[in-house]
This record gives sequence, C-alpha cells and structure tokens, in this order.
Amino acid sequence: MGADRNRRGKCQNPMLGPRTPLTAFEAGQRNVQNWNRTSLITGALAGITAALLSMGANTQSSLAIVLYAASALPILIAGLGWGNAAAITAIIAAGVTAASVISPYFALLILVVTLIPAGWLSHLANLARPAQELGGPEGALAWYPLSDILGHLAGLVTLGMIIVATIVGYDSSVSDLMVDMVVEALKAQEPLYNPDAAAIAQLKSMFTLALPLVQGAIWVVMLFAAYYIATRIVLMSGRSVRPREDIPSSLRMHRNAIFVFLAGLVLTFLGGAPAAIGALVCGTFGAGFLLSGFASFHFRTRGKSWRLPVLWIAYLSVLVFTIPAVFFLLSGLTDTRRTIAVTPAGKS
Repeated sequence: MGADRNRRGKCQNPMLGPRTPLTAFEAGQRNVQNWNRTSLITGALAGITAALLSMGANTQSSLAIVLYAASALPILIAGLGWGNAAAITAIIAAGVTAASVISPYFALLILVVTLIPAGWLSHLANLARPAQELGGPEGALAWYPLSDILGHLAGLVTLGMIIVATIVGYDSSVSDLMVDMVVEALKAQEPLYNPDAAAIAQLKSMFTLALPLVQGAIWVVMLFAAYYIATRIVLMSGRSVRPREDIPSSLRMHRNAIFVFLAGLVLTFLGGAPAAIGALVCGTFGAGFLLSGFASFHFRTRGKSWRLPVLWIAYLSVLVFTIPAVFFLLSGLTDTRRTIAVTPAGKS
C-alpha cells in the first residue's frame, strides 16, 4: 500500500508520466532559457520602438534630430539592462522594420550612424575584469573606462558618417547648394544685399568643412546624452550591472585621442574628400574633448557658492555665441586621463 501511494504521488497524471523534481543543473538550464527568451523579446520590442522613433523623425522635421537621437535609447536600455543578446536582437529588429516600412537605405542610415554605435556602447559599458589584473584590490571588478567609451563613440560616429556619405555620394555640391539657398533667402529679405562672387566662393569653401564638423560634433553630443539618460533609467530599474559613476571626475578623453584630433586637423588642409573627413574627425573627437571640458568644469566648481549661476552662464554662452566652446575644448585637451571604476565583485 505504501509503495502504491508513493507511485501514485510521483505520477499524478498518467498521461504526462512521472513528475520528478528538477536537479540543480536542470533548474539552472530552465532559468537560462527563460532569461534568454526575456532578453530576445525585450530586444525585439526595443528594436521596433527604435525604428518607429527614427521613422517619426521623417514626419516631424522640427524634432528630427531629437527623435533620431532618441532612437538610440531603446537599444541602449536593452543592452545595458538585458545584455548583448537583447542589444543584437534590437538592432536586427530595427533594421528589418525600417527596411520593410521605409527602404533599405534608410535602414542602413539609422544602423550605421545611430543603432550600431548604441549597441556597441552598451556592450562596452557592461565589460569588467578582475581589478587584480590591473594592480587593484583582490576580489573587485574594474569596469571599462568611460574615457574609452567616449573615444569609441567618436570613432563609430566618424566611421558611420563616412559610410553614409560614400553611399549617398556626398560632395561639396551639397554644402554649395545650402549656401546658395541661404544667399537667396537673404536677398529676398534685403533686396540691396548683393555679395560678390569671391565672397560667396569663400563662404562655400568654409561651409564645406563646417558642415561635417558641426554634424559630427552634434551627433556625438546627442548620442552621449542618450547613453547618459539610458544608464540612469537602467540604474533606477535595478537592472544595471555597472556602478553609477561620478561623471564630472571620470569623463575624460584618452590621451591618444589627441593625436587623432590633430590628424584630422592636418587633413583639413589637403582639400577635397580628405579635408571633409578631417573636418568630420575634428568634429567628432572635438565633441569628446568638449564634453570632457564641461565635466572638468563641473568638477572644479564643486562646493562653490557661485557654481550654479556660473554653470548656467557657461552653457548659455556656448549655445548662443559658440565661441566660448573653445575654452571648454582646450580644457578637455589639457586634461586627459583614464579613470577606472572599481567595485566589489559581489555587487555585480
């Protein structure tokens, strides 16, 4: 009778067979499968969201750049919170959605300029190694330096914009057309305005370099802002493995980035396509030094009673006059280092 009861207890349903308890290995496998399934679903939803945000930029011209940059947020959140599988799935889902709804060219544009850099940043942010390998304390983790993450972002934006420019056939005629449109608009407002051909030619020559420089700089700043927002969201959700960093003290560019910036500056004197690429490099890596200059300024003004109004004046002066940005650029160029965050291994 006892044996019959035990047999019946193991086989509650004759159609399903005996129900035996899971071993620790089997339970672990099931948890991994559930985790992978959750990561893939999260990544797919994030990719569709990113594609919709990018497509929304085509209909809202006034908010286009904000929506394009915001499309990086779902990829970053998926990668930072759910890992590489979620980030890769999100990038693929976004590319497929954009290609099927808009066009393959549009999908390529958002992939190489926004989504792939976002996925790569999330991967780098989750990298860590034993701190002991770097001379740190035993039993601690050393996280990928924020300075290297910023350098990777500048390099990826540079590469992505070069790829897009090659595909669409970007040349000086694009900037020349924009200058002609501005001149015509000025003539419509001021009929007496009649610049000579030499002045227009000089303006076109300057604008040929200014356009890639400004575009590259703005995009690095926008994507880093998206990365910053994504890290805060993931931290608040409790899914972040990377510790919260003190941005003012840790956000600096790697010293080797100075040589890349100088190489871009040299290319601007060569003319033609090399000059445009050099201007782009100066814009992307210059934006990295600009961000680090602002971070250094935040760090140096800590504890000062006049800190808040001075910070507001600094940001407004850069937005309105642009020229003060040179001060922060030079500050970033003169303060380069790699700050590595270290945390106890148990916390991650």
